[in-house]
Amino acid sequence: MRYENPLYLAEESAALDLLSDGRVAIGVSRGSPEPAERGWEAFGYLDAEDAKGATIARAKFGKFMDAVRGEKVAPADPAQYGPGARLAIEPFAPGLDKRIWWGAGTAATGEWAAAQGVNLMSSTLLTEASGESFGDLQRAQIDRFRDAWQEAGHDWAPRVSVSRSIFPITTDLDDLYFGRRSSADGDQIGIIDDMRSTFGKTYAAAPDVLIDQLKADPAIEAADTVMLTIPSQIGVDYNLHVLQSFAEHVAPALGWKPNWEGPVTGYPI
Repeated sequence: MRYENPLYLAEESAALDLLSDGRVAIGVSRGSPEPAERGWEAFGYLDAEDAKGATIARAKFGKFMDAVRGEKVAPADPAQYGPGARLAIEPFAPGLDKRIWWGAGTAATGEWAAAQGVNLMSSTLLTEASGESFGDLQRAQIDRFRDAWQEAGHDWAPRVSVSRSIFPITTDLDDLYFGRRSSADGDQIGIIDDMRSTFGKTYAAAPDVLIDQLKADPAIEAADTVMLTIPSQIGVDYNLHVLQSFAEHVAPALGWKPNWEGPVTGYPI
């Protein structure tokens, strides 16, 4: 959001949602660390309060959500509409506001997302390092998000997604690419964006081993949706193989079923 024009993004999102018959789900966030120094300023956006652009990102997100929800966000020409009239963006896509996800890297940001009335998207890292496992930290984030949602009094049920790197080892090529990335190595602690962070482990093992490991992941247990991170640099054919291996050898044992027909591209819980 640091780089985006919130009203233009809202118009594009609404148009795409209408064209796709209400199938759009949009994940947004402040943005990840980058090589540019205050790169959003090159796009004409200033954030005097936060060197990482978080303040401006949240302010723009509020304007984006107002526009998506059909609020009148711009003063109208008084010669055409009369004094004091205001305009909403066009087009308007009913229900799109309930398919917006905020990418949160801390439990506190998860609570903030709940206050905004949007779904929670949690990735494969958290900018927290307390000594607890990544799954436990992420589970605490999810629990705090849902508690904050109830406290805010929203009248609909949100969704929570977590991301995982999961690679069923079913071929020699799988073993070559990922066989040494054993999940037994565990989580890792590192520095990202000048903060000590916990990075989730890679799940790479035979399907029967993966099934037991995923069942024991407390964040997966609490989430509504699991998004699989795939190695895009390896190419489309291999990525399709990874997804199909998961769909055929792992997902059924976990009770997960696709909610659409056609090529497998992801599985909700």
